Amino acid sequence: MIDKLEMFIALANEKHFGRAAEVIGVTQPTLSSAMKQLEDQLGVQLIHRGSRYQGLTPEGERALDWALRIVADARALKADMRTARSGLSGNLRLGVIPTALPMVVDLVAPFTEKHPKVRVSILSRTSAEILEQIERLELDAGITYLETAPARRVEVRPLYLETYCLLMRADTPLAQRPYLTWTEVGQQPLCLLSSDMQNRRIVDRHLTAAGAASAPMVESNSIIVLVSHVQTGRWMSVVPAKLADHFVTRRELAAVPIVADAQDDAPEPGQQVGLVVAQRDPHTPMLQALIDLAEAMARKRAGSGTA
Repeated sequence: MIDKLEMFIALANEKHFGRAAEVIGVTQPTLSSAMKQLEDQLGVQLIHRGSRYQGLTPEGERALDWALRIVADARALKADMRTARSGLSGNLRLGVIPTALPMVVDLVAPFTEKHPKVRVSILSRTSAEILEQIERLELDAGITYLETAPARRVEVRPLYLETYCLLMRADTPLAQRPYLTWTEVGQQPLCLLSSDMQNRRIVDRHLTAAGAASAPMVESNSIIVLVSHVQTGRWMSVVPAKLADHFVTRRELAAVPIVADAQDDAPEPGQQVGLVVAQRDPHTPMLQALIDLAEAMARKRAGSGTA
């Protein structure tokens, strides 16, 4: 039955018989036959059918919850046996919010050095997509804002605090300032991440609290696009301080910290970014190794007093 549950999950994820069949590497008739057999075994109709896929029945939605748990346990069992036989190996699918992509190497590099048989697929995703795809077994883990992670569905491990600065050309007069307020930021020609990104919603929240309108002239879901616009000198962008470090090394760009109050130049507390994994006991050996490394990194930062 496990193979049929795998097919059922793929169909629920893809919402299309043809695409689901392609994802799992079978023909569409084979998938349709397997779904009918699964319905016969369970004694309920799982899928609304017409000329095309029309969604899951209420019974199908309940069955999907069970299927996700059963398949996750089956995969964990296989992974545990594979590790016992030949050590940690396989493919780790890691979803990462765009603003954390340059920092993910801090986790992946030591992980792959310790476990050289593991291949890591790093996929850029929004915070909402990361949580959804972990639940749907399309991702193994994610790096995202922890404030968006629901308490019961996932486990979280903090990695670092995200604080913000205004990225601009180094020859801009504002580049000489020690810091800027959010009110001042709102007065600049901005290019920002698109509104489906959690980072953008955080920036909008800061600007609104400062009484400034969020009206960027350019929006994109790509950090590289934003940086290329900043390089023209016509725009500026609010980016995480850790991310800015990657773009100011050539001295063409400058990053000025943003504070809430001009009377207090201390950085704001920031947003916690961390590792999220499905809540499960026990975890697969691969995920447990990743969690252990994230916890070790957090302890090291706490010991050094860095964010």
